[in-house]
Amino acid sequence: MFRSMLVRSASPVKQGLLRRGFASESVPDRKVVILGAAGGIGQPLSLLMKLNPLVSSLSLYDIANTPGVAADVGHINTRSQVSGYMGDDNLGKALEGADLVIIPAGVPRKPGMTRDDLFNINAGIVKNLSIAIAKYCPQALVNMISNPVNSTVPIAAEIFKKAGTYDEKKLFGVTTLDVVRAKTFYAGKSNLNVAEVNVPVVGGHAGITILPLFSQASPQANLSDDLIKALTKRTQDGGTEVVEAKAGKGSATLSMAYAGALFADACLKGLNGVPDVVECSFVQSTITELPFFASKVRLGKNGVEEVLDLGPLSDFEKEGLEALKAELKSSIEKGIKFANQ
Repeated sequence: MFRSMLVRSASPVKQGLLRRGFASESVPDRKVVILGAAGGIGQPLSLLMKLNPLVSSLSLYDIANTPGVAADVGHINTRSQVSGYMGDDNLGKALEGADLVIIPAGVPRKPGMTRDDLFNINAGIVKNLSIAIAKYCPQALVNMISNPVNSTVPIAAEIFKKAGTYDEKKLFGVTTLDVVRAKTFYAGKSNLNVAEVNVPVVGGHAGITILPLFSQASPQANLSDDLIKALTKRTQDGGTEVVEAKAGKGSATLSMAYAGALFADACLKGLNGVPDVVECSFVQSTITELPFFASKVRLGKNGVEEVLDLGPLSDFEKEGLEALKAELKSSIEKGIKFANQ
């Protein structure tokens, strides 16, 4: 994704290869919109999407401070043209013609807050933004970052259904940070090169609903059951770890922006017809009895091409799967109820 950043320091031969790999003539134009672009996640996410050579137009929206972010990011010498939009009156202009909409809008977690404490504020924000998406860019892929994702994705789905624009293949809850954490923590304990590690994470995107499948990690390391349990707990509590470390000064913004940019890049590759793009995401699903579930998803020109099965689970993972269902079901229902009240 970030190969374009390497061009400056590469040899002339390597430069040619790198440029050829991302020649803008061969890559379709893609408009990406970030809703909440001036926030803690939104600003670094805007920077990372500006560095992505698959983006031709980057539209930044927030209720305040967007012109400054857009001016700053817009000076970076990469492919995309940057536009900044501020306030409700300009939301439609920001969204028109979007291929991909990323939503990090809302308030962050503070110490002592659960993701559900965020619900009433962020649910209202997501509801209003979803109404605008349905009106101005109903065909766009939507990447939901705003927490609690277990509820905000169902909210967006209900709003789109009401508008008659819902396509379950185009709505994604971004759970990539759980995967990023699981890879990092697993590689650290296994003495593996983290760049080569893969760990699927399924379920939801809060506390015990986050279920890393370390039994399916590759390469496989023989870690003890106790260590697997500790790594699972650390992955589930990763957000809290950062909130506490920042001591009231914020939540996981930088790692979340990175994870959001990673997933957005996968969506763009899928749209552009790159084969075998598989990422974990919280989507409408029939692989369990729950209407939404995070698992591996094959991405393509229409968004979700295929929701992949969970595969073989260890006994510990089977227990975790059963334990998470009640909380995840409740969060999904809470979102649906909110959207319809």
